[in-house]
Amino acid sequence: MSTETRTYDAQALWQKDKDHFIHPFTDYSLFHEKGCDLITESDGIYVEDVHGNRFIDGIAGLWCVNVGHGRAEIGQAMADQATRMAYFSTFNNLSNAPAAELAAKLAELAPAHLNHVFYSCGGSAANDATIRLVHYYFNRLGKPNKKRILSRNNAYHGTTYLAASLTGIASNNWEFDTLDHLVTHLSEANCYRRPAGMSEADYCDHLVKELEESIESIGADNIAAFIAEPIMGAGGVLMAPQGYHARIQAVCRANDILFIADEVVTGFGRLGHFFASEAVFDTQPDIINCAKGLSSGYAPLGATLISDELFEVLGTPQGKGGVLSTGFTYSGHPVSCAAALKNIEILEREAICENVREVGPYLEQKLKTLADHETVGDVRGSHFMLAIENVADKATKELLPVEARVGDRVAAEAQKRGLIIRPVGHLNIISPPLIWDRDTVDRVVAILDEAFAATTASLKADGFI
Repeated sequence: MSTETRTYDAQALWQKDKDHFIHPFTDYSLFHEKGCDLITESDGIYVEDVHGNRFIDGIAGLWCVNVGHGRAEIGQAMADQATRMAYFSTFNNLSNAPAAELAAKLAELAPAHLNHVFYSCGGSAANDATIRLVHYYFNRLGKPNKKRILSRNNAYHGTTYLAASLTGIASNNWEFDTLDHLVTHLSEANCYRRPAGMSEADYCDHLVKELEESIESIGADNIAAFIAEPIMGAGGVLMAPQGYHARIQAVCRANDILFIADEVVTGFGRLGHFFASEAVFDTQPDIINCAKGLSSGYAPLGATLISDELFEVLGTPQGKGGVLSTGFTYSGHPVSCAAALKNIEILEREAICENVREVGPYLEQKLKTLADHETVGDVRGSHFMLAIENVADKATKELLPVEARVGDRVAAEAQKRGLIIRPVGHLNIISPPLIWDRDTVDRVVAILDEAFAATTASLKADGFI
């Protein structure tokens, strides 16, 4: 933890938070009574709450603190940049050194054809900006009807207005409006819940056929792009069948539909590579969106990586005096870009991607031992991006009733034992800092073993199983 000790009035801080902070993705039927746990310190793989309780961070903040907490050199890089020049506009032919250096570094790390970077302030904004640029691209090509975006059920692409419409998690948009005229959702790629009796290869054929039929029904001339996470994150760490992404991309290319990879979660080492699209899934997207691990959460930053082919159109003015009239006040913010540059330096210097490739399979293997518990139906994911699906019946895969709050129960039992994991309905997600070693994995799995045993006992005591 920080060497500088700061004391808090825990009760007063809790009350201020409860009275004034509108928390995202929070159940207010509970919040109004219980408020929130306040995290006040962090270091390495640990965080500490306002009462001094220490926890292993099993979710990397929120999929993002890839190099771990408390990296003084990232803080120093930010402080140095803020002292030198905290901010200046990047509009109207102005720029700054960290933004330029980072853009070149991202082009070096990304698949070879993605040489151009459009900055935003996070993943959701990156996805919004991307769709606006895609529509503009086709307008410039004289194809103004190409507006529809194909996304997937249970996809997560953010909560800004358009990104929320791309998101296919039904509960995310309960009583919120969405831009349904722009987005069509296809089936998610979910090997665990594929149709009974269908092989993985047949399931892949089934999903590709659905895409082809949707294109035929909508008309390729009306479709601009297909957007997908390499592994679906907040929707449940859903794994596609082998070869799915490459086949989907091939269908898109055959129909003049852009292929967008949302690597907001998978980028910067979570699957053992800076970008997973080409290295893991054998695809070469027209666009890759990233955020989270780009700065390891030390400063808000998102980026859209654009192919040479698209930029040839985007970078040509509409006419004399024309400008690319989109962007943000904080596009290429120098302090955020300085944080990202130092973060990438650490990832490379400490061979953190290599650590993920070495420790990740061990984490997968050890987590699968939890399948012995009565409620654990599936343990899935890859490397440092994993989920446990809780069920009432392993044979039928029937879920427990919502009121059982099984994911919350497991997370609470883990937190009692010194581990923070993420509950998402009937799921529990593990997405740790990428610096975990095998000893940490062993400690985490031992805690989870106890947490699932305690959860099973409480579910039985309350009559849910």
